[in-house]
Parts: sequence; structure tokens; C-alpha cells
Amino acid sequence: MDRPLPGSAHEALEAFLGHWTGTTQWKATPWGPARAAAVELTFARAAAGLAVTHSYRHTEADGSRFEGHGVFTTDPDHPDTLWYHVNSMGLPPEAPARASWQEGTLTMERRSERGTSRHTFRVDDGVLTHSAGLRLGAASEFTPFMTTVCRRVAEDAAASA
Repeated sequence: MDRPLPGSAHEALEAFLGHWTGTTQWKATPWGPARAAAVELTFARAAAGLAVTHSYRHTEADGSRFEGHGVFTTDPDHPDTLWYHVNSMGLPPEAPARASWQEGTLTMERRSERGTSRHTFRVDDGVLTHSAGLRLGAASEFTPFMTTVCRRVAEDAAASA
């Protein structure tokens, strides 16, 4: 098979494909102070378009780095996008998060013993925004804690035009 199937992850995530750079901003949390870091994101086709890989790396002001890698794919039995994700925090991989599209925004929730995180991904006017919020303990609302804002690297913009 040399082309993506209709409705594949590639088709749904087309706007995200490419290499992006920008900044991640964190709000102060019990785990650390408010801060910002330079970030790189890459989304690429995989598995004949049935999946899209996602790589994230940020570099803190002190030079320390954090990495996350994921795979987006679609569930053939449901209208959901699945997000498998691992990162350099050292925690074991979790089950995939189920994501849905609403008005151009991909939204997913990841649940664990530590709480629930809600992630959103969106591209508007050439700007990719990834936001995350946390709901811990008995809280009923998500508290925003992270926002990443990126622009596509110039050579990727020219290649995709």
C-alpha cells in the first residue's frame, strides 16, 4: 500500500505536518516555578499515512532538555484519534489517549493515578498551539499549566506549499 487510506491520521493531521519552533510557557505548579523554554516540534507521516509521529523537545535556560515522542493514529471502529506518548520523565508509557476534533482543535484527556491532563492542539494562521491543563484530586475543573506556541520552520513551509 503506497497511499494513505481515506480518513487516516495523516489526513486528519495534515495541518500539523512539518518542523516547528517556538516557546513553551509553564505556570507555577506544586512541581516547579513559572518558566519558559525554547521548543521544537516535528510531526511526520508514518506507516503509509496511517499514523503521524510527534516529537517534542524543549531546552531550559540552564541547558537541561526534555523529550516526548508520540504516535497519532485513528481507531478504525470509532471516530477517534489515538495518541500514544512516552517522555523523558521516566514514567512508564500509559494507554493511548482518545482524542476528538471540535472546530479544528484536537482535544484529548490522559488519565492516571496522578490525575487527568487535557491537551489541545490547533493550527491557526500558521501558528501551532499546544495547551495543557491539569485536574488533580477531587477538582472539577482543569487548571491551565502549559502553553506551547510555534511557527513552522521556513524550509518546511516552502516544501508543503
